[in-house]
Amino acid sequence: MAIRKTEFALALNQVATERGIPIEEVLESIKTAVKVAYKKEYNLAEEEDFNVEVNGDSGEARIFKDNQDITPPGFGRIAAQTAKQVIIQKIREAEKKAVVHYFDKQVGMVISGRVIRSDGKNVYVDIGRAEAVLPPDEQIRNEKYYPNTRLLFYLINVGGEDTRYRIIISRRHENLVKELFRREVPELASGAIEIKAIVREAGERTKIAVASREKGVDPVGSCVGQKGIRIQSVISSLGIDEKIDVIQWSDDIKTLIINAVSPSKAMEVVLKEKQKTADLYVDTDELSLIIGRDGQNIRLASQLTGYSLNALSNTEKVKK
Repeated sequence: MAIRKTEFALALNQVATERGIPIEEVLESIKTAVKVAYKKEYNLAEEEDFNVEVNGDSGEARIFKDNQDITPPGFGRIAAQTAKQVIIQKIREAEKKAVVHYFDKQVGMVISGRVIRSDGKNVYVDIGRAEAVLPPDEQIRNEKYYPNTRLLFYLINVGGEDTRYRIIISRRHENLVKELFRREVPELASGAIEIKAIVREAGERTKIAVASREKGVDPVGSCVGQKGIRIQSVISSLGIDEKIDVIQWSDDIKTLIINAVSPSKAMEVVLKEKQKTADLYVDTDELSLIIGRDGQNIRLASQLTGYSLNALSNTEKVKK
């Protein structure tokens, strides 16, 4: 007998009870592995036909051909080592499946992680029970990922097979900001207010449109907090100095556009609904404000409203 009975029984019990793998599955895997080991040890052809029986109590493996026991003397040691390897492999596979199941339930949530290393492209992050990947297109431009830095991430996907999984996380996803607001604002968690739309240029600016679902609840004030404490907490949690505009949602597209380009004021909106465009007329001294640095403000407002927005001065309207 290759493995002492108590050892074998204990190992099977661990795999079956603690890891949730049926004993029959483990025994079948051992039989298959022993068959391979036997052919290799005695240089048998692949098509050579014989049966392997494994004692579920002792772990002893026997080789049978034409109902005759042909187990070679000393083969028990090889069979024992093979059985141990199979059990260890099954335990590892079960652990990986458990990790996949654990993180699969957290897809769409914010998780904390510690930067481990970078290969010049991907950043690898310790997220507790596993290592996650932060690919280039999910990184924030110009953000540095130094080893041992702790950050918050948005869990996008757990892909691949159970034993060869890949956990993908993001620093630039707009839902990272959305979920941080859900954490910080009780009115969002309770459903008193809701997020209607959110757009983000990660590391620079986010616009988030909110609406009330209960009378008397101020959605913008709830998200900003007294003296801006809630929005500052979200920015602090992001770990990067990103500007966040919280705006009032409106089903009236003109009102929504005016809200979306804030803090610019005093404008007239001329809609072209078929083309999904709008001309925004403002005082000349407001023009740079509505456009924003590198066109960022009006670009994000366009994404938020679904309209292509053009900023024009009032003098241009007079000329027309």
